[in-house]
Amino acid sequence: MHDDKHKQHVAQQQSPAAQAPVVLIARPLPRVLLLHCGGTMGMDAGESFEQDLDGHQVLKRASGGRYIPAQALKPGSMLGEVLNVVPELKAIADVHLRIVFNMDSSNVGPKQWVQLARILDTNRDHYDAFVLACGTDTLSYIAAALSLMLVGFKKPIIITGSQLPLALPRSDARQNLLDAMCCATAAFSPPHVNLQEVAVCFGGRLMRGNRTQKINSSAYQAFDSLNYPHLANLGVSVDWDVPALLKVNTVYRPRFKLEPRVIRVPIIPGSDPRIVYGDLAGRGVKGMVLEAFGVGMDLGNMPDRADAGWLPWLKAQRKKGVLVYLSSQCTVGSLHPELYRSGSAALRLGVESGPQMTAECAAVKLMLCLSYPDLPLGSPLAGEL
Repeated sequence: MHDDKHKQHVAQQQSPAAQAPVVLIARPLPRVLLLHCGGTMGMDAGESFEQDLDGHQVLKRASGGRYIPAQALKPGSMLGEVLNVVPELKAIADVHLRIVFNMDSSNVGPKQWVQLARILDTNRDHYDAFVLACGTDTLSYIAAALSLMLVGFKKPIIITGSQLPLALPRSDARQNLLDAMCCATAAFSPPHVNLQEVAVCFGGRLMRGNRTQKINSSAYQAFDSLNYPHLANLGVSVDWDVPALLKVNTVYRPRFKLEPRVIRVPIIPGSDPRIVYGDLAGRGVKGMVLEAFGVGMDLGNMPDRADAGWLPWLKAQRKKGVLVYLSSQCTVGSLHPELYRSGSAALRLGVESGPQMTAECAAVKLMLCLSYPDLPLGSPLAGEL
C-alpha cells in the first residue's frame, strides 16, 4: 500500500498538469474618452448654488450658474477630481478626459455640435467608447445631432449630465457618470452587450439619444424616451433590452454640415400664420418643423378652412423653397396626416412627413437634410423614426 501511494505521488509530480505554472493575464481596461462640455456638472458649485430656507440647493438668483473659463481648466486636475469623487471609474475603464468647452448648454448650438462630431470622428479609432458630460437644457438636441451626423459610427457614445454639480452633496452627477461609464463599456464584461449608438444615460435610464426629451427640470429622472423603449434600466443590476438596441448595418459616413436657419412652428387654435409668423422665407428661414394637432389615435391634423390661413400660408412658403416637416404636438402616437383633409393637402404641397420624430430631432434632421439634399427627411438614418 505504501508503494501504491508512492507511485501515485510520483505520477502527480510528473503530470504536465501538475508541473504547468498558472499564468494570469490581466486584460487591459477599455479606453474611454470623457468629453467635458459644461452644463451643471461643470459649474463652480460655491459660486452658483446656495441653500434656501428649506435646506435645498438652488441656483443663486439671477446668476444662471458660474462657469470657470475652459482655458483655465486643466484636464489632468479635472480628471483627478472626477476620479476622487467617483473612484469606481478606475476599475471600469482607462479614462482620458478632454475639456471641449465649459458653458451653459443654452449657448451650445450647431457650431458646437459640429465641433463635438469632429472630435469623435478624429478619435474613433483610438478609443473603445466615448462619454460626454453636457448641460441638460439642450442635451436632447446634442444627442440627436451626433446620432445623425455620425451614422455608422459603431461605437458607444453616451451622453450624460446632472441636475446638481459634482461637488455638491446629493448630486446626481456621481451616479450618472458611473452609469454612463458602465453602459459605455458593456461589451467588455458580462453579459457583453454590444452598444453601437448614441445614447443618453440619466437618472437610471439608458435611452436612444435621438428619441430622448427633457421632461422634468428638477427631478433626477429628468429625461425619458416616451415613444421608444429604454435601452436599459439601471438599478441593482443593469437590465438591457437587447432587441431595442440599434442594429448598425451601414458603412460609417460622417457628415459635418448643418443649416441652422430652422424654426419650430406650433399650430395655435385661432391664430393666422400669415400674421403671427409672416413670411419666413423672406426672413431667411430655410426649414420648418410644423407641429400639428393629434386627434384620437392618429396625429397630423390642422385647421383646413381657407380663412384660417394655414394651407395658403404653407403653399406660399413651400413655393419660396422652405422645406417643411410635419410633426405633432403630441409626444406619443402614430403620425398619419394622410387621414385628414388638411394633412393630405399639406402633403400635396410638398410637406414631408413620416413616423413620429421628437421635435428636437426633427429640427436637427432638417438642418442636416438642408445641407445634404440627397438625404430624405422621412427615411430613418439612426433609429430616429
